[in-house]
Amino acid sequence: MPLTTLALLAVVALVAGFIDAIAGGGGLLALPSLLLAGLDPVSALATNKLQGSFGTGSAAIAFWRKGHIDFKQNIPTIIATFIAACCGVLTINYAPKNLLVVVLPILLILIAFYFAFSPSLTNQSKVQRISSSAFAFGVAPALGFYDGIFGPGTGSFYMVALVTLMGLGIVQATAKTKLLNFTSNIASLLVFAFSGKIYILLGLVMGICQFIGAQLGSRFAMKHGAKIIRPLLVIVCCAMALKLLLDPSNPLRAFFP
Repeated sequence: MPLTTLALLAVVALVAGFIDAIAGGGGLLALPSLLLAGLDPVSALATNKLQGSFGTGSAAIAFWRKGHIDFKQNIPTIIATFIAACCGVLTINYAPKNLLVVVLPILLILIAFYFAFSPSLTNQSKVQRISSSAFAFGVAPALGFYDGIFGPGTGSFYMVALVTLMGLGIVQATAKTKLLNFTSNIASLLVFAFSGKIYILLGLVMGICQFIGAQLGSRFAMKHGAKIIRPLLVIVCCAMALKLLLDPSNPLRAFFP
């Protein structure tokens, strides 16, 4: 790979890590860039999991250092999410992709409206609506499985679940989202490792930039809280929905000739 291409991908990873640490959606930048660089789809997905793991791991560490994550308390959730994500990757060929690409943009637009107008999206914790066990062994692994089998929008779904069901403030929800995203990324990466499709050097270079970008992004998020996380979540959800709707293979395009 030419050094100029590698350098451009490194910059993309830095920016993606910054955005992903705040609102998720870093894959919107990284994955298309890997495809444009000439990687086949499976290699792009596998390499994206490698470099993305650096970003989500970096963000999780930054939030943990500031006391927003209790790793011991989250061990059951981590284990359940890890197993579910592995199962998701192993069943990726059976995913109803046509259904998902139709439903997902609609869900993302609804989530964007929720993030934009919900008065509960603040830095303060709210009432918890389900038990911690229900989240750890029900909601979290379900989203981990989805991340393994398809992926787009997982961070947004975690945010909605953590805010509405667990009553977390937006900074705490962002922190736990990064932890669970990192868990499902690592699970997916381990399964992809057996495919032999990972561009290891490229993934490591981008991963280092992801790590730096995520450190900057997570600190920015902790400093500014809801006033920066909230609008970025809306932008990222709309961007993901638009990307899916613009895909020529999306069945919804038949309604918009």
